[in-house]
Amino acid sequence: MKILVLNCGSSSIKYQFIDTEIAAPLAKGQVERIGMMSAVLTHQPAGKEKIRIVGEILDHKIAIEYVIAVLLSPNHGVIQDKNEIDAVGHRVVHGGETFSGSVLITENVMRALKENIELAPLHNPPNIKGIEAVTIQLPNTPQCGVFDTAFHAKMPPHAYLYGIPRELYKRYKIRRYGFHGTSHRFVSKRAAELMGKDITELKIITAHLGNGASIAAINGGISIDTSMGFTPLEGLLMGTRCGDMDPSVILYIMGKEGLSIGEANTLMNKHSGLIGVSGESSDMREIEEAKAANDKKASEAFNLFTYRIKKYIGAYSAALGGIDALVFTGGIGENSTLVRKDVCSNMDYLGLKLDETKNESPKGEADISTDDSKVRIFRIPTNEELVIALDTEEIVSKHLESLK
Repeated sequence: MKILVLNCGSSSIKYQFIDTEIAAPLAKGQVERIGMMSAVLTHQPAGKEKIRIVGEILDHKIAIEYVIAVLLSPNHGVIQDKNEIDAVGHRVVHGGETFSGSVLITENVMRALKENIELAPLHNPPNIKGIEAVTIQLPNTPQCGVFDTAFHAKMPPHAYLYGIPRELYKRYKIRRYGFHGTSHRFVSKRAAELMGKDITELKIITAHLGNGASIAAINGGISIDTSMGFTPLEGLLMGTRCGDMDPSVILYIMGKEGLSIGEANTLMNKHSGLIGVSGESSDMREIEEAKAANDKKASEAFNLFTYRIKKYIGAYSAALGGIDALVFTGGIGENSTLVRKDVCSNMDYLGLKLDETKNESPKGEADISTDDSKVRIFRIPTNEELVIALDTEEIVSKHLESLK
């Protein structure tokens, strides 16, 4: 089956056109600066040169038109007819408590997505716009929603409840939801396969480390806890997000600085984290360069980042009652030798030993633990798009079978 996978943001759309038979993209690209005169579509068919198209793309409907047009292009396309797009899979950030798995998009699902907008006001609206745009361009093509939150839907109440009056949870659904679910799900499954074991027998901690970062405790293939919470702000230190913090701190700052709720939200989400502590950058590569040059603030930002991860590994190994594997993924997790080394230092008490030689230059999926390490340590590139494509294929196949 050929699946168009879409990740729609407020001003961008990332896409991959995946052939599930070979589990690989036939083409991929992105549309940036949607809503502007100088919007850019970058498109790369498999095995061919990347092309760049600049044009006026004022909304998501026009952006989807561009994507379909370039897939059909005689020179740069990979299909000859729209009907070759068998289905469309959408990354949807927040499913709330409504969705515990991927779903076929229906009118009822769309209503539920709109009801969940207030839980993810920055993410769900563009996700919905993408679905509506595809409905216009490909009215007869089935669509599926794959939720960032769904993998964490089976967390027990003691992991997802907050210490607030229960009435507030009932009224506003304030609880831990967790995010990066497709990534945690994919890399934990791959770790089990690389170990040659059934995932139901394993206790795995996965660390998705990028500009957004989260860590998950996975017992028998089920997420029992994760660091991101009601929003993606909680948990680890991130590129521009503060992560865990005494709630009184923001109330204190709001009082002292006279900040509105919106300004406080921007402070915690856009001006904190690595860039806030270092005063220089949200990019770990630049933080590491500054650290090597003995920049004190950059060193403190780096140490705070890795210390938070180390703390969560300790906490989650306790929650799991042990650990069989630790997985690093995401832009930083896959590419930063120094982060992996620092996180894994002095962890022998958990039976976790990093092989520094293997850690220096791993390629693709790699076991970077020592031969005598009781805990396997992996570097596994994530592939959220493939998860979305395979979920979409399964759901659409069942739907078509039911119509026979």
